[in-house]
Amino acid sequence: MAFPWIRRAWLAAAASALLLVACGGGTVDSQLSPTRVIGFGDAMADVGQTGSRYTVNDGSVNNWTQFVANAYDRQLTPTSQGGLSYAQGNARIVDKPDAAGDSSTPTIQQQIDTFLAGNTVTSDDMILVSAGTSDVIVQARGALDGTQTADQASANAEQAGRELGKQIQRLVAAGAKHVVVAGTYNLGRSPWAVQLGSDGMLQTLSTSFNNGLLVTLVNDGANVLYVDFALYFNQQTSNGSNVSNYTNAVCTSVDPGPGIGTGNGQVNSKLCTPATVLPGVNYGDYLFADRIYPTPRGHTLFGDYARGRIQNRW
Repeated sequence: MAFPWIRRAWLAAAASALLLVACGGGTVDSQLSPTRVIGFGDAMADVGQTGSRYTVNDGSVNNWTQFVANAYDRQLTPTSQGGLSYAQGNARIVDKPDAAGDSSTPTIQQQIDTFLAGNTVTSDDMILVSAGTSDVIVQARGALDGTQTADQASANAEQAGRELGKQIQRLVAAGAKHVVVAGTYNLGRSPWAVQLGSDGMLQTLSTSFNNGLLVTLVNDGANVLYVDFALYFNQQTSNGSNVSNYTNAVCTSVDPGPGIGTGNGQVNSKLCTPATVLPGVNYGDYLFADRIYPTPRGHTLFGDYARGRIQNRW
C-alpha cells in the first residue's frame, strides 16, 4: 500500500492532468462546436429517461447536462424520446441491482454498450458522463445496516470509481476527443448525511469513489476533462453559497417504495412538481430537491460552472 504522502501526490497529479484550463483573464470563447452532445450516467444526468427527472419537475432546463448542451445550441433528450442521453436514475457503474433494487436499470457500462453498438464516435462529439452517486448510496447503506464494514464500503466505492474510469477509457478508445466527466459530489454534505449524522462516512465514500476515478484516468487528460462536482458542491453547502438553504430538501413528494435508494417512505424528487414543495417557500432558494438530488437551481449553478470549465479547456 502506498504511503499517504505518495498517494496524495499521485492523486494531485491525476487531478491536475484532468483539470487543465486556459490561462489568462476575461471571457474565453469556446473553440469547440460539438455536432452532438451525448449523455451517460445516473440520476444526476437523467433528463427524463422514464418520464420525470430527479429534481423539481417544472419544465425548465433543470438538469446540468441539458444546461451544457443548450449552451452549445444542442438538444439533449433521453433515448426514450429518440435522443442521445442514456442516463437513468439509480444506475450503477457495473453492478446490479440499481440503488433502488431494480435489476432492469441499465448500468453505465450497458448504456455505453448500447451506444457503441449502434453509433460511431466522432471527434466533434461532446460526451457528458455524470455517475457515482448511486454506487456511493449502495455502499453507504451497506455500512449503515451492518452488512459490511466502513472499510469494505470505502474499498468498494473506490473500485466503482475505477470502473467508471475504465468506461471513460472505452469511449476514448472508440474515438472520443471531448469527454466531460463529473464523479459524485460529497454526499457528506447532503441532507441524507445531515439527518443520519453520517456525514463523515459519506464524505469518505464519496472521496474514495472520486479518487478511484482520477487515478484510473491519470493518463487520459488529452481527451478527458474532470469537472469537480465535489469541490463545487462543497462551496455551495457553505456560507458562500448562491442559495439560502443548502441543508434541507424542498420537495414533499414521499415515495412509499425505495425511491432514490435511501430507504422506503422517503422523499423522491422524481415525483416532485412545483405543487409538491414545502408551502410558502421559493424552491429556487434551495439547493436540494430531496435528500440527495439538486433543485433546478442547483443543477443550473453546476451546469454554468461546468460550461465555464469546458470553454476554458476547449
